Amino acid sequence: MRNEKHPPPKAGRLSILRSIWYRSRREAADDDEAGRSITMPAQAAVPPLQQVLRRLAMAMLVLSVTTLLVWVDRAGYTDNADGKVDLLDAAYYTTVTLSTTGYGDIAPVSDVARLTNIFVITPLRVLFLIILVGTTLEVLTERTRQQVRVHRWRSRMADHVIIVGYGTKGRHAVETLRGQGVPTEKIVVVDPQLKAVEAAGADGLVSVHGDATRSRTLLRAEIQRAARVIIAPQRDDTATLVTLTARQLNKRASIVVAVREDENVPLIKQSGADTVVTSSSSAGRLLGVSMASPHVADTLEDLMTRGSGLNLAERPVAKDEVGRSPRECADLVVAVVRRKKMMDYTDPECAQLQFGDRLITISREPEAPLK
Repeated sequence: MRNEKHPPPKAGRLSILRSIWYRSRREAADDDEAGRSITMPAQAAVPPLQQVLRRLAMAMLVLSVTTLLVWVDRAGYTDNADGKVDLLDAAYYTTVTLSTTGYGDIAPVSDVARLTNIFVITPLRVLFLIILVGTTLEVLTERTRQQVRVHRWRSRMADHVIIVGYGTKGRHAVETLRGQGVPTEKIVVVDPQLKAVEAAGADGLVSVHGDATRSRTLLRAEIQRAARVIIAPQRDDTATLVTLTARQLNKRASIVVAVREDENVPLIKQSGADTVVTSSSSAGRLLGVSMASPHVADTLEDLMTRGSGLNLAERPVAKDEVGRSPRECADLVVAVVRRKKMMDYTDPECAQLQFGDRLITISREPEAPLK
């Protein structure tokens, strides 16, 4: 049941516009409130000066095209001053028309000129005004755009990984998950510190700013549809409360918790954690190994660091490996997991691999292809 795949909600299969159009008032209010705490990955932004120059170029293009249209059809216009319309008059008429000033000293009199004004110059006037006020419109629509992104993300997110705490442990957990092939868009960070949330957003991660001990914060991270939860706060009591809350909201997710003290491990497991890692004792054992044998410590660090040479990983048994012994596998098998029981590779029970077994292996990182 724990590894069961749950499909995304029905709203995620609808088109963007349709899903937004049929939102209820409550859903819209939830998206508005969530938009204040959810930070989406930063998108590539155009420098302000480049935006101004681009909009100015677009405005000049519209102005030039309209001037050309008026000058080509100058016979259909009349000038109250001399009755003739030259290129300067066409540019003057275009300027006062597109800016909606409209002095009336130059006016279209022929049917062709008036139809051109209705179907061509008037849309150009609207386009010209939109370009001029584009910056203001961008500011006004930023909140709506944020709500649209949050709504799309919430409707599509399922079977993702939630990282509670984006400190040193949380960052390294994200790096390891990425190295194992977990897509960046499937990782969500929850942290009460605004700087940590902003750092996660800069790293391309969706992040939620809030207290993870509160159900509302975890629900904004869509924990009810998450597949895995990694809890790595700075305090053990916070880890306990977050574990209790996460397990209450999601009965199937696999929860891994990092704590500082060994004495808190039983309490964390009773709270619903599947795996508990004691950071202080693990660090102490690594220090002892480093003192006794630095090369062993380097090898362990190599195994734990994805992409550094050797990889320690878990994988299902292959079809051609069924019936063989662990020593006959291509990778170096160090343990076999069968029916949730982990056995050493020398255990007589795993002398022959079976369907459904999972292998803990050591393999070498494949070399990058030459360019």
